[in-house]
Amino acid sequence: MSLSFVSCNREENLALDKELINASADIDLTNELDFNSGIDISSDNSSYSDRNSQQSNAIAPCASVNVNNTTPGVFPKIFTVDFGTGCTYNGITRSGIITITITDYVMNNGSIMTIERGSNYYVNGRKVEGTVVYENTTTNTAIPQWTRTITNGKITNPAGVVFNHYGTRTVKQTAGVSTLILADNIYEITSGSHTITKTGGASLSVTVVETLIKKYACNHISQGQLDLKGSVLDGILDYGNNTCDNLATYTHSNGTIYNVILY
Repeated sequence: MSLSFVSCNREENLALDKELINASADIDLTNELDFNSGIDISSDNSSYSDRNSQQSNAIAPCASVNVNNTTPGVFPKIFTVDFGTGCTYNGITRSGIITITITDYVMNNGSIMTIERGSNYYVNGRKVEGTVVYENTTTNTAIPQWTRTITNGKITNPAGVVFNHYGTRTVKQTAGVSTLILADNIYEITSGSHTITKTGGASLSVTVVETLIKKYACNHISQGQLDLKGSVLDGILDYGNNTCDNLATYTHSNGTIYNVILY
């Protein structure tokens, strides 16, 4: 996955730090992808093999999923998801292992879902590391909510460049709560900030300034805006009009607009 930039004004020659925006997009995609996997797995609290594979698109059919105990209501449950040496589904290729631990039913207030990326976990050729914790802070059962915290995050691109990152966001489920399928779930990231640092180089601060819309059925965020602040970057990344695609735009502080393609 990477970003392709096309200037809407080709006379402009703004020196964008593409690597940092690439890393930010990679981080968002992998976080949302793994969250979908966690929701998929934790909606069945016994054995993933009991699930109808048509219910969701978060776990690829070529992945194997095991749980440490199959007794309903007994926690914690630890799910090991193994994508083997390469497992492609919905245009996303994953390999290696992630571990998902839940302390209670994921929709219950106070429950915690922890996603740990193994040392050999890759998404579209990017090595993904670190721990993501979702704590359920729901006050209205019709709108489940989580606080997402990332610690010791690290992503290494195919060129071997390492980006460390950390941050916290608020995530709400605004559609699909009352249905038995997952494909109609819609999540909103209403607030939060993230810091990305290129090893030996610049850093980027990413802040939600307009609620991000993430449909369970889409690989990418489909709407919303992020404010990007760095040594070079100073502008808004806009994910568009809620269409399930891989398109966005970046508007620099000088008004120059770049089309963005998320691969």
